[in-house]
Amino acid sequence: MKIRDYYYKRSTDLSAYLFLYRGGPVMSQENSNDSTVQVQGTGGILGAIERIGNRIPDITMLFIAAFVITCVVSALFSQIHFGYIHPTTGKEITITNMLAPESLVTLLTKMVSNFAGFPPLAMVIVATLGIGVAQGSGFIATGLKKLLAVTPKFLLTPIVIVVGMLSHLAPDSGYMIIIPMAAYLFYASGKHPLAGVGASFAGIAGAFAANYTPSAIDPVIQGFSQMAAQLIDPTYEINVLCNYFFSLAATVPVIAVCWWVTEKITEPWCRKACPLDVDIDVSEDAIDVITPKQNRAFYIASFVLILMLVGLFAALWPEDSILRDPAGNIASFKAPVMQSIVAIIFLLAAVPGIVFGILSGSFKSSKDFTKSMEDITHTLVQLIVFYFFAAQFMYAFGASNLGALIAIAGAEFLKSLALPPQVTVFGIIVFVALLNLLITSASAKWSILAPIFVPMLMSVGIAPELTQAAFRISDSAVNVCTPMFAFYPLIIIYCQKYYKKTGVGTLSSLMLPYTIALLIVLTITLYLFWAAGIPLGFQADYVYPRQMF
Repeated sequence: MKIRDYYYKRSTDLSAYLFLYRGGPVMSQENSNDSTVQVQGTGGILGAIERIGNRIPDITMLFIAAFVITCVVSALFSQIHFGYIHPTTGKEITITNMLAPESLVTLLTKMVSNFAGFPPLAMVIVATLGIGVAQGSGFIATGLKKLLAVTPKFLLTPIVIVVGMLSHLAPDSGYMIIIPMAAYLFYASGKHPLAGVGASFAGIAGAFAANYTPSAIDPVIQGFSQMAAQLIDPTYEINVLCNYFFSLAATVPVIAVCWWVTEKITEPWCRKACPLDVDIDVSEDAIDVITPKQNRAFYIASFVLILMLVGLFAALWPEDSILRDPAGNIASFKAPVMQSIVAIIFLLAAVPGIVFGILSGSFKSSKDFTKSMEDITHTLVQLIVFYFFAAQFMYAFGASNLGALIAIAGAEFLKSLALPPQVTVFGIIVFVALLNLLITSASAKWSILAPIFVPMLMSVGIAPELTQAAFRISDSAVNVCTPMFAFYPLIIIYCQKYYKKTGVGTLSSLMLPYTIALLIVLTITLYLFWAAGIPLGFQADYVYPRQMF
């Protein structure tokens, strides 16, 4: 079965299951006896979160409402003098009425350019197209399968976690492929399959803040952070890899703590609370045999990838390299290599994917090559619609000066509290963690919070890169335990193949220890980096204005 066919099948399962998730029965294709399985509701805090979250409108509608509210509030506040001084211009902050005729005309003339020039849009599309080639050819799936297939039993848990992290190279593949594979491997090795679900789910979630490789989420988050920072400082630039050093270092404690939680908490709990069904059919989730042709193609494609990386490092090595800035620096906003990060990601994914596709036979014609990119763009449709309205909101929020007003007013309040920056950042982590229970989309959430938190904390001397890292910690940790997470219904299906009574409460209870562990270990890692003065990533500092670069 081709990877894209597998993806569509899982997508169909998810769409069908959304009805079930809201309380209605549906015939599950995953059950060998074709019995009707209904997700159990849950009470208490989890039930309240689910009920409140289900009443929240679609995130795109939230931004339409936010745009309207911004325009109305700007009209009201334009008549008031607040007396706050912009730290960059030295002038009093005045609110522009976005409902004034001239403002509405300007909005209409800039509506297309606001969308077309929206920083995350182009970067995400370009990176995703390259990843689509690698995914559509089967290169990524083959690599993950080979890694899991050769894993010894005693290393099964940490390898499953690592593979979950690496699955971020292909959008949503972790949820569609890795989680059911992990459940099957745990079951086949004598471990509880739901513990495999927990370990792989935790690895996938942890990768938002801890990962070996950049992913498509990095330019998304960076784009919103930079736009927000420029509300205070129009010249401020943020590197796409501004959190990479922290993300790379955090992989070690994340793997260790998730391994410990799986072995010491999750699996013992699963054996007591989730007894396996007697009529389990897991034939569909067994790892497909990799053919000799695919095996040869994978090794050649991997060799090509290594050659490309070696070539990149060789091109960067000379002090007068054309990929460096005029001063010979690599980690500089003016360095072509930093300006080309997204294009490099595209090539590093697409070229090995093409080689694998041709040699393995998955790409029989040029149509297969282009279709692999077309297929993955289906995952971007909702995001593109959301970006259009987010771009208009960000423009109105900035042009009205409401963002600057809120930032300066909030900063004055923070200054009056005289809190250490460490306490302020911890407050951001806690706040985002609570909000993440209801709004799980990282891009949607950060597009709301970035225009408020980034300039506000800049005004009290906290760098945008640090604020972004704090956000990613909470976003990474809490997604796994909230019923509002988009892939919860599908993951419940995977669990029900082994334990039919699995419901929302079951999965949330299974994942709660991982949430607590990830929050603690990622926060400690961040503060250790901060205390030691280790850069969070390229051109990243802890204070504003920058001192390290």
